[in-house]
Amino acid sequence: MEVRVADIKVYSGFPEVVPNRQQFFELESITISCEGLSGLTGWRVMKKINGDLRTCAPTWDRATGPCNIINAYPKTDSGEYWCEMGRTQRSNSVNITVTESHVILEIPAQPVTQGENVTLHCRKKDANSNYTAKFYKNGVSIGSSSSGNIMAPTVSKSDEGLYKCSIADAGESPESWLTVSEDHALESVQETYAMVRKPSNVKGN
Repeated sequence: MEVRVADIKVYSGFPEVVPNRQQFFELESITISCEGLSGLTGWRVMKKINGDLRTCAPTWDRATGPCNIINAYPKTDSGEYWCEMGRTQRSNSVNITVTESHVILEIPAQPVTQGENVTLHCRKKDANSNYTAKFYKNGVSIGSSSSGNIMAPTVSKSDEGLYKCSIADAGESPESWLTVSEDHALESVQETYAMVRKPSNVKGN
């Protein structure tokens, strides 16, 4: 494939991820949506998995609208996702991690706004009872909770970082980055970036 450089208008909006978290157990369902982003329709959900750039949907012609992942797998669904329209407009990206681990950290997929109250939940697969979870930021312990939750009231930029959690006898979650933004304004900027050309066997609009 050939790489070319193109001007693309980048919106500060993000794809909507349902459920709103970055980490998922293997075989969970995930929906990623772009419709209505910046008041526009016709976005395609794009993904980058291990350096491979493609639409989230199986074919280019059917790629507009929400991307529904029925059974998520680590190798095929963990990666970077964003919204793109006409290869000239795109959103910011979100990162999704699908894991075979028995523990995940429920951390928002989109940036949180300064001043918000944020709760991170350490979740054990197939567990119905309470358990004690330990939480870490940038590899350093920040406390434990018998409810599996840790709260960050009125978050600030200092709360940004890599978070993970662990549960005794179950293991630990992957690490995910919590982003704290000043606001959610959907302003656009011009950005030059390296764009991989669509494979010749994929039809365009």
